[in-house]
Amino acid sequence: MGDELKMPRHVAIILDGNGRWAKAKGMPRNYGHVQGAKTVEVICEEAYRMGIEYLTVYAFSTENWNRPKEEVDALMKLLRNYMKTCLKTAEKNRMCVRVLGEKSRLDEDIRIRIEELEEATKDNDGLHFQIAINYGGRDEILRAVKKIAEKIEQGELQTGTITEDIISEHLDTAGIPEPDLLIRTCNEQRISNFLLWQLAYTEFYFTPVPWPDFSKEELIKAVEAYNHRDRRYGGLKEET
Repeated sequence: MGDELKMPRHVAIILDGNGRWAKAKGMPRNYGHVQGAKTVEVICEEAYRMGIEYLTVYAFSTENWNRPKEEVDALMKLLRNYMKTCLKTAEKNRMCVRVLGEKSRLDEDIRIRIEELEEATKDNDGLHFQIAINYGGRDEILRAVKKIAEKIEQGELQTGTITEDIISEHLDTAGIPEPDLLIRTCNEQRISNFLLWQLAYTEFYFTPVPWPDFSKEELIKAVEAYNHRDRRYGGLKEET
């Protein structure tokens, strides 16, 4: 497959439709989130097999705290379990895992698990897997601006020397290439405050398929669509 299709180096996915998928089956929303977490496992493996180097998924946004308390509690419980599963998967597949977002609002036990997961997998040379948890694009940029302002105050940086690269280095995604392809499931066609800085030159692909039904075949369809886009013009950065 790698010979036929040019693989995007970095794919970002907004996982949408878990609740609607469950509702359509007469099940509670949390059933959809559980199935959605299983789909993440499958797609991580398939993406790496296909030759994709970086995969970033939007798991929990800063706006998700506004959902009903029972749903937020269920999502946090799922997240705790997922951290354990993810560690096992990472060991098996040599996956390097990084969590994006403002971690301070998460419970201490979840923060500890995130630290353990990142530390245990940091030298792995398989798929680079980023999970956005309590993440918002504007919040990320705001935090980066504050870090830069602190460095200016302390004399570590001069205002005139600030470049796009310096801003990028202060984002949660520092050191990660910008996404080539963004996939959003369940027919929603908006960014929803995801990777606002990083998506400047990204190709977008929208599919009606809800996330729990997203499969290897659907990922291939998205990559095929990406292959049909003309990436030479429109102020794109030269490919390195």
